[in-house]
Amino acid sequence: MSKQHASVTNEHKINYILYLADSTLILSHRNSEWCGHAPIIEQDIALTNIALDLLGQARSFYQYAATLIGNNVTEDSLAYLRIENEYKNLLLTELPNDDWANTILKQFYFSVYQYYLYQQLLNNSDEQIVAIANKAIKEVVYHVRWSGEWVVRLGDGTAESHQRMKNAIENLKNYIGEMFIAADFETALQIDVNNIQQQWQEKVNATFAEATLPLPENIFNHTGGKNGVHTEYLGYILTEMQYLQRTYPNAVW
Repeated sequence: MSKQHASVTNEHKINYILYLADSTLILSHRNSEWCGHAPIIEQDIALTNIALDLLGQARSFYQYAATLIGNNVTEDSLAYLRIENEYKNLLLTELPNDDWANTILKQFYFSVYQYYLYQQLLNNSDEQIVAIANKAIKEVVYHVRWSGEWVVRLGDGTAESHQRMKNAIENLKNYIGEMFIAADFETALQIDVNNIQQQWQEKVNATFAEATLPLPENIFNHTGGKNGVHTEYLGYILTEMQYLQRTYPNAVW
């Protein structure tokens, strides 16, 4: 292998790991906004715990990315000292929570994606990626079950909850396709997004059928997140999330 090819491969790997880290971090932050505000205290705790799970996954990926990057980069500098166009998270993860139905569907979409993605990563040639995926998938199994049960509960519930789920489907429909449009770093690492999409769609179809919900139609795929092009919402998230570190550099507990 030539030195140039090795360098390109390392860059692709770093970008891919940052993509995984950024997506989990941003969705974790969005979920944390429900802490103390969820409709039921038990579900408030459940969603907060999911946010913590995602944060832990993000930390593992950031720590690994930092070792690959070197130059005194740390997990904290990757999370708190980058600007918007350096983040590679899915646009789906940065969208506002809006109501409970919207939050639930967003989590369900992402968790099902994560589950099949991590299953694939268990066979990755990188031992550290395999180790992170092996630990994380145990958490994601619960995330899929929890969010899926809520999709059914709301979809097949009252007329009000059913309509709110239909609204959520409409709100999010143009942001789900980005998960399955491969960025260059995914192509380089031979991530089979088509296989993930097929499995994801089968799970979503089955859950929506149980929930008596229609599948989204007339979809337009918004993209850009994987390459650092984001919605206006990410800037507001980073302003809040990075405030402490930027105001008090190198602050520690």
